[in-house]
Amino acid sequence: MNTRLLSLSLLALSLAACSNTPPPPDWQMNAKSSLERAADAWLSGDSRIEAVEFARARSEVARTGQPELVARVELLRCATRAASLVFETCTGFEALAADAAPAELAYARYLKGQALAVDAALLPEVHRPLALATAPESALVNIKDPLSSLVAAGVLLQRGVATPGVVAQAVQTASAQGWRRPLLAWLKVQQARAQASGAVEEAARIQRRMDLVAPLPPTPTK
Repeated sequence: MNTRLLSLSLLALSLAACSNTPPPPDWQMNAKSSLERAADAWLSGDSRIEAVEFARARSEVARTGQPELVARVELLRCATRAASLVFETCTGFEALAADAAPAELAYARYLKGQALAVDAALLPEVHRPLALATAPESALVNIKDPLSSLVAAGVLLQRGVATPGVVAQAVQTASAQGWRRPLLAWLKVQQARAQASGAVEEAARIQRRMDLVAPLPPTPTK
């Protein structure tokens, strides 16, 4: 998993050591590894591994007794769900919202498609143009990190401003990364729009593509 994943929405926990600084404490390195594995498992379609790795990462960060750091971890989890069009209440973050910093609160609103004008300056730089974008395609194309791009596209869909170009870009991004869960979700959006417009052949083509993606890997046998 690309470590840029952890830069989403100020969610990085300053986990990378610099050559001129002391090594980071164990909890940071353990949390970083588990967060990466959890996100990769979720995007690949393995909920069981995601739950185990996320619980481990959260436990490591909770050792600090700093609710704002745990809130960031919870937001990362919610971001992966937004990327996969799983729009559910971010309950883990909500439980910590009272102690969250303004930037985390702004990002939580952004993930729900409810960003305020004042939130834009508090968001990660790559997401600022998307907060209240009126030309979503041009703003989205400038986001190079795959997960950040899918999160932004998910936010645009929630706001009802995801154009066919946004959906196509999300499909392409998920496909290029081999991320089964978001790819299926975005293909379903694409198919629904094709069906609504009467494009029967296009809808059938998308279904054939979904059929290729849908089966989960078989469980290894000993």
